[in-house]
Amino acid sequence: MHIPVMKNEVIEYLSPRVNESFIDCTFGEGGHTKAILEKNGPNGKVLAIEADPELYKKFQSQELSTINNQLLERLVLKNGSYADLREIAEENNFKPINGILMDLGMSSWHLEQSHRGFSFQKDEPLDMRYSPEANPLTAYEIVNSFSEDELEAILKEYGEERFARQIAKKIVEKRKNKPVRTTLDLVEIIWMAMPNWYKSSKIHPATKTFQALRIKVNEEIEGLKQGLVKAVDVLEKEGRIVVISFHSLEDREVKRFFKRGAQLNILEILTKKPITASEEEIANNPRARSAKLRAAKRIV
Repeated sequence: MHIPVMKNEVIEYLSPRVNESFIDCTFGEGGHTKAILEKNGPNGKVLAIEADPELYKKFQSQELSTINNQLLERLVLKNGSYADLREIAEENNFKPINGILMDLGMSSWHLEQSHRGFSFQKDEPLDMRYSPEANPLTAYEIVNSFSEDELEAILKEYGEERFARQIAKKIVEKRKNKPVRTTLDLVEIIWMAMPNWYKSSKIHPATKTFQALRIKVNEEIEGLKQGLVKAVDVLEKEGRIVVISFHSLEDREVKRFFKRGAQLNILEILTKKPITASEEEIANNPRARSAKLRAAKRIV
């Protein structure tokens, strides 16, 4: 079951009030959207955006829905990218917008049920696309056709992988014999590339490589940059933006953007330091361990 990360903190910083309307840029399985809808009635709405067409269709067919019919009447759910949130809001005449949430983590469904290779603990095809219909580039194509230098650059830039060179070299070496087809094929190669002393690390040796490939496949950093700009553009004065990130690349981008907005006297930063999950939440939901929440308010 999907548990929305830092739900209480999201509600605290979004501060939804009666009849206000919000955008949830990363609907997933609807946990945060439901929490907002429970606070902004009787006429407040949520425009929720879900990038994955399959996850979107599953919710539409009620397979994943945990939102009751009374709340559903105030939900506008659209399939698309939050990089296009301004256009999606305009197409649906959704305004005024009093707050925007971006939860940049993967949903449990992607890890457990999508069968697209997001998890290094399952033997699945190397896909890693959130929207297969919109994106032709797969992790399989990257791993099997990109040059050694290109692979190393991706692992360094998007995974901050200290052993990027060794992993890239080992991938190119092994794919000469046969394609790297599945997640476990790739995990085995990563394992062989790692020095023995690192294999007992608390972090699984494949973590950063899988992160890097997923980010590259889905152009996540570029999408985040576009989404942040458009979010602030559509926010009402006093409207709030809350972003939950799960790795340093995302968090640095959000921090930089908020800081620039404050320098231009457009934003007031509400979180001087990122908010992290409580020990109690981490115990109940280990995914929350790496979550960092930052919030800001539009002041003009």
